[in-house]
Parts: sequence; C-alpha cells; structure tokens
Amino acid sequence: MSENENSQEKNELLDALNSVEEVNVGDVVKGEVLAIDDDKQVIVGIQGTGVEGVVPLKELSTQRVDDVNEAAKVGDVLDLVVISRIGSDKENGSYLLSHRRLEARKVWDDVEKEYEAGHTIKAPVTQVVKGGLVVDAGVRGFIPASMIDDHYVEDLNAYKGQELELKIIEIEPSENRLILSHRAVVEKQREAQREEALKTLQAGDVVEGKVARLTNFGAFVDLGGIDGLVHVSEISYERVEKPADVLKVGQEVTVKILSVDADRERVSLSIKATLPEPWDGIEEKAPQGAVLDGKVKRLTSFGAFVEVFPGVEGLVHISQISHQHIATPNDVLKVGQEIKVKVLDVRPDEKRLALSIKALEEKPQTADDDNESQPERRSNNNRRRNNNRDNRTASERSTANAPEESTGFTLGDLIGDELKNAESNNDEN
Repeated sequence: MSENENSQEKNELLDALNSVEEVNVGDVVKGEVLAIDDDKQVIVGIQGTGVEGVVPLKELSTQRVDDVNEAAKVGDVLDLVVISRIGSDKENGSYLLSHRRLEARKVWDDVEKEYEAGHTIKAPVTQVVKGGLVVDAGVRGFIPASMIDDHYVEDLNAYKGQELELKIIEIEPSENRLILSHRAVVEKQREAQREEALKTLQAGDVVEGKVARLTNFGAFVDLGGIDGLVHVSEISYERVEKPADVLKVGQEVTVKILSVDADRERVSLSIKATLPEPWDGIEEKAPQGAVLDGKVKRLTSFGAFVEVFPGVEGLVHISQISHQHIATPNDVLKVGQEIKVKVLDVRPDEKRLALSIKALEEKPQTADDDNESQPERRSNNNRRRNNNRDNRTASERSTANAPEESTGFTLGDLIGDELKNAESNNDEN
C-alpha cells in the first residue's frame, strides 16, 4: 500500500470517528431494530452513534403490548428518547431507550395546546380507583369523583369503558399530572339545553322525563336540560306519604306541565294529571247497594274516609260505623285497616260516596227488641185513641166533625151548653 493510500485511509477513519455523535440522556434519536431479545426487549442500533440501545417491552408503546413481535420487527426504525446509560464503558456501553415516553411527550404537547385553546378532549375510562376514574388520553388522566357528573354518583363502575368528553382542569407534564372534569362539560351542555327547554316547554304539554332526584316533598324529573318538580300531591290520585314509596331514580315517567316560570327557571309537573280520572264511571263501579272492599285512609270526629278504588274515597258517617253508640271513629277503626262497606249513595258530580259499615253487620238482639217495641207501643196507643173515638155517639162525632157554618153553633156555644148541663146535674143531686 502506498503512502498516499495509507494517509487517505487514516483520514477516512478519523472522519468516521469524528462523525460519531455523543449520546446524552433526554436526546431524541433514531434506532434501527437489530434483534428481539427473548420476546422481552428490542435491541437497536442508535443511528449516527455507533452504539446500541435497549427498548424494554413496556417502553415500546403507550398502549398495552402483550407480544413484542407485534410492536417491532427487525429492520424497523423507531423514534426513541434516551432514558439512561447502561454500563460505563463508552465503546461497549449501551443505553436504555423508550418509544412510549417519546409518544407521551408528543401527547403532552398536544394536550397542552388543547388546554391553552380552551378545547375539550375525549378519552375512555380504563380504571376505577379510590376517589375517581382513570382515563387514557394518550397519557394517564384522572377525574376526581366530584368532577364526574353534575350529581352524586354512587357506583363509579358504571363509567368503566365509556368514552367521556372532558375539560382539562390542570396539566403538569413534568409530574405526569393531568386532572380532567366531565362535570364541567355536562353542566355546559345542560345550560344550553335548559335555555332551549325554557323556550319550548309550555303549560299543558304532556312530555316524557326521567326521575332525577327524590325528596320528601316531591320528585325532580329531568326533561332534557331542566328538572321539573312533581309535588308529592301530584304523583298519584292515591295518597302518597313519600315519593320514594312509588318512584325510583332513573324511572321513565310521563308528566303534564302545569306551569313554566322562565325567570326563576322553575317547571311544575304532574304525573296524576296524565292518569285516568278515578271518578269516571263511578256509578258503574260503585252502584248504590254494592258491597266493596276498602281501606281506612283518614279518621275524623264525624266519620271515616275509606278508599274503595285508587283515588276514590267515600265517607262512612259515624252513625254508619256501628249499631252501638261510639264516641269517635277511633274507638273501632284504625288508619290502614281493611274493611268491607256498602254503598248508600253515589254523587259523581260532587265526587261524593256515602258508605256504611253497619249495614253489613247483623243488628244486636237488644237493639232489635227496642226497635220492635217502639212500633208496638205506637200501635196500641193508636188503637186506644180509635176506640175512644168510636165510643162517642154518632151525633157527637157529627157535631165535632162538622164545620161551624153547618151546625149553626160556634165552638164557644157548644162549650157553654156543656158547662150549663154539668151545673144543672149538680144542683139536682
């Protein structure tokens, strides 16, 4: 080899050595896949450096990778970030690399841009943890329980697997912190829906809704953007003590709009106004003389109100409760007691039903005797009075029954003559 050739070869070697770039932690490099090691990691050659690096299975992607062969093949060129140095020998040392973290860095950049622009992002819920939900937004995001929805959520598992629209509340890439809120999105949507609902809902409309909340005084029904109140008195024609006794959260209901107050954003609703009127056809359902099953609903000083059909109550007057004398209905009846009653009178127009309990009970013997003796005494007295009248002479009956004009005597004259006759008889004696 000539001297010139040796000199040229040395220069080329020096150029090659000088062209080798130094590798530093945090650098973004390109690595060509040289081999797959035991299906657990990828061996790559870092381009432009003359050194190798290792990419563990968990560092291949932000998505879960079960088979390394699905994520990389020999000859692939990957964008990687240098995590740390393995070994101290510069020539033979290698580096720990990650494709996942480089992807995450790009995601963080994208998320930051969305945050600065005030945009929302979408992400699926991957895990339920204490205090909230974990989502996959390309990077790990967290939704605190208080920011999941605009109402209390009892079972967070219901959200697992759902893709939610989320508002970015806090972002800190250096600490891998991403706090998100679904509640803020829901509230904004509901505000728009509320404004639209207040414009379109009108008194008298019959609409569908879903029970959102239950209280002691009524039920709040979601009409799609605004909640309306069904007062406890408007739930059913039957008396309802607690809304929770007849309704459940999430239940679909049909309601009639009673009023809309746009200024106060209040809507009054009724469920019972959509139900059949219970008094319709009452004359056929409860004709006079019919015997019905009923339940005592209320007791007053003058009687008992008994429900014989849902929403139909009749009055058993205190005098119709028992053959025996009672001071108050509470002496013999209790609220909730099931009884049989007889219909005494039906007034559909007035929505009144007169009922009787004692009409279905046999009269006590003492009461029968007393009731029978009264007519007998009256009959005997009448017979005695008739006999006395019959004992009078025909002329006396005629005189007594004749009008004053036909006899020629006044009543005073007749009485005077009787008195004179009585005095004459006394003198003779």
